[in-house]
Amino acid sequence: MAVPDRRADVTSARRIVVKVGSSSLTTAAGGLDADRVDALVDVLAAKRAEGAQVVLVSSGAIAAGLAPLGLDRRPRDLATAQAAASVGQGLLVARYTASFARYGLRVGQVLLTVDDMTRRTHYRNAYQTLDRLLTMGAMPVVNENDTVATEEIRFGDNDRLAALVAHLVRADLLVLLSDVDGLYDGDPAKPTSSRLAEIRGPEDLAGVEIGKAGKAGVGTGGMVTKVEAARIATTAGIPVVLTAARHASEALTGKGTGTFFHRTGARGADRLLWLAHATTPRGRLVLDAGAVGAVAERGKSLLPAGITAVDGGFAAGDPVDLVDENGNIIARGLVNFDAKELPGLLGRSTHELARELGPAYEREVVHRDDLVLLRR
Repeated sequence: MAVPDRRADVTSARRIVVKVGSSSLTTAAGGLDADRVDALVDVLAAKRAEGAQVVLVSSGAIAAGLAPLGLDRRPRDLATAQAAASVGQGLLVARYTASFARYGLRVGQVLLTVDDMTRRTHYRNAYQTLDRLLTMGAMPVVNENDTVATEEIRFGDNDRLAALVAHLVRADLLVLLSDVDGLYDGDPAKPTSSRLAEIRGPEDLAGVEIGKAGKAGVGTGGMVTKVEAARIATTAGIPVVLTAARHASEALTGKGTGTFFHRTGARGADRLLWLAHATTPRGRLVLDAGAVGAVAERGKSLLPAGITAVDGGFAAGDPVDLVDENGNIIARGLVNFDAKELPGLLGRSTHELARELGPAYEREVVHRDDLVLLRR
């Protein structure tokens, strides 16, 4: 397949999200590689000089904190990983601040959690902050807030975070930088494997062996997470370039490096993308047939009358899956009641509940604005 000299979707992009992995910024023993950071900053500053707005999603906080804390490998327990992130995040941002200062650019740190980004007001605030940083000429550097995120509210990898940030800021392009120069149809280390220059849809991935995390062992992702991130972004109308960090300049100037994932869908409701892809359900609500039809086919909110059972230990505001009577997942939404409170409300109308318990109970269990369908 011939690769064009310039990719039009890349050269026309005015707002770009660039994600770089830990292995591209640090040594296997832990600690930042200043030369690698500077090389990346050189490329991003050049793109900024052309008039583009750039958001950098950067891994590396935990890896940067390993050596200063005397750790020889990435911690497996959450508390130690959070301690390493606490030390490493300061080092990471300080390094970026110093490097971007060579070009007169200021850095703004933005740390996100899933919990922040699925709650309506927090989501709006995150967009406003990032948008204002860009319009004021600052360079947003985004990372997961590893120091406070629990297992239940973690993105798990910055590839997925980058795809969701690209949608949040309404980016024209997502660039995923790694230690591998693209997606291959097999193990990149084998001479029989070939790089895939373009992916136009899921059918192009049929039969492709997608590997796990790289040899450096300082990151959490791998090719699986990058392909998933590309899927999230492209279905939301954002094209993706996946390549090695050393090819960042070529990627951002539209040259045929790496793998180019074409957009496959159109931009939808911003926050619902987070709800679908960035949350872990804390419980389940079982719906009767009437409620399934109301939610899935008529775009209605979920009322207590249509729920037959409750499972899980969730609190108001948590994400829950809505399932039919056979356990098939229909949708995911943010619930307005605690799990302990809901059983006494099931099968009853909101008017009846309001008369008996007060006006606070005349509301939806899941509002349609806080609900995303997962079955088409």
